[in-house]
Amino acid sequence: MFIKKAITFKSPWLIIIIFSTLGLIGILNHSMWRDELNPWLIVRDSESFGDLIANIHYEGHPVLWYFCLAVLRRIAENPVLMQLFHLAIAIFSVSIFCLYSPFNYQQKFLFSFGFFPFNEYLLISRNYAFSMLFIFAACTVFPSRKKTYIYLAILLGLLANSSAYALLVSFAFLLTLLVEFCFDSEHRKQYFHQSHKYDLFLSLGIIIFTLLLSVYIITPPADSYLHGGLNDGWVNQFDLRQVFRSLGRLFGSYFLIIPTHKRWLDLIVCGCIVLFILAVTGIKLSKKPFALFFYIIGNSIILAFTYLRFLGQPRHFGHLYLILIAGLWLGNYYAESRFLINKFSLKSQTIKLGEKWHYIAFMLILYVQVIGGIASFTKDLIIPYSASRETANYILRNQLNDEFIVASRDANMAAISGYLGRKLYYPELQDMGSFTLFKAGRKDVEQPEILAQISDLFTTQADSKKILLILNKKLNVNRDNLQIVPIQSFEKAWVDDERYYLYWVNKV
Repeated sequence: MFIKKAITFKSPWLIIIIFSTLGLIGILNHSMWRDELNPWLIVRDSESFGDLIANIHYEGHPVLWYFCLAVLRRIAENPVLMQLFHLAIAIFSVSIFCLYSPFNYQQKFLFSFGFFPFNEYLLISRNYAFSMLFIFAACTVFPSRKKTYIYLAILLGLLANSSAYALLVSFAFLLTLLVEFCFDSEHRKQYFHQSHKYDLFLSLGIIIFTLLLSVYIITPPADSYLHGGLNDGWVNQFDLRQVFRSLGRLFGSYFLIIPTHKRWLDLIVCGCIVLFILAVTGIKLSKKPFALFFYIIGNSIILAFTYLRFLGQPRHFGHLYLILIAGLWLGNYYAESRFLINKFSLKSQTIKLGEKWHYIAFMLILYVQVIGGIASFTKDLIIPYSASRETANYILRNQLNDEFIVASRDANMAAISGYLGRKLYYPELQDMGSFTLFKAGRKDVEQPEILAQISDLFTTQADSKKILLILNKKLNVNRDNLQIVPIQSFEKAWVDDERYYLYWVNKV
């Protein structure tokens, strides 16, 4: 009777059930790519705990995702388990949002099947899904701060150790809590009246330790290069185009389109649109100063990092979208205040107009997100994200997995190594390997060098009469002492450089 009553057409459980069902179909259909399987391989092939920590340092990510994968690997060697774990994170995140957020049913539905929850943080098994989970969990337990900060400290600590961008959001949460504690005397009085004696110090200890741990882990070693794609250096002078490119990432987080950086008109138009949305959202939250502070400081920190260091990809600047959702969510917990309204002499007509346009803009964002989410989810069902699984299945079906395999480029072969469950010979390392770390000792090679190494391998590998060569680009060179026979190609994939070409190589 309870289930029958609870699951109605307007029930949040209906959204959760549909999301979970489609999510299971999508995640099992999804072909993982290098960025998904490289962490799995790091956990699988690190020789010790110390070796694992040393390898994580080169990744530019905190430890939480890797520690979770280490636990999963003790259960099963199959990386599909990682996908199922990732699916559980996404389902739990959407469940929290649908059951506890203050948004109406339509908004919950649109958000749940939007691009980030239904594609980026669902199908692609990476640490970024933790951001959605811990941000929403922190928003849910936010009222508990009147009695204790422990729950928030733990959640923000976990958030900080999810990814570098999650660390920035966690820091924005911390600053918001500090500002509220310092400037809201009633909240401070209520907290001291209800909290335990050492709650504040213990909470601060937890959050400071976890923030410092995250910073320590993501700080790359001296011989690291290309960590997390951060290979362009810092912007150390004012660049107006870079300002608009950064705002373009905010536009992309809302509307899923990145303006062309070479066209000023695109940059300016998109920049003006997001500035308008920032303004009307600011007016919407003007009666809730601390929620507004979180929204402003969260955007400011990430946009500053975007401008100064790394423009990022959707998985990165999607955190700006989560900040919008969290800011509106937090605003629901606060009583209305006229402090900012009186401070800036905002008229009631201005506030009503701002709230009206905010609602229009917010609903437009949600509709764009759901169109992008459904389109991307459907595309992933039809076109493999990577050709890695198809390639690995071909090798397994034809009993080629016991052959000596040379694979290049190494960074694009992690998915194949993961699906095959074995190491491959990487010319970039001149050794057997699985995951790729961009550090000293690794060197990019061209196809002539690959064939030269294969020629040498026939000398050192005396028992190898032929070698299976896997490339992510068509072979366009030859070598006199080698006979090269094409076997099969796998060219159907989203990711351009994860299409694979197989060759038999024999010594003449």
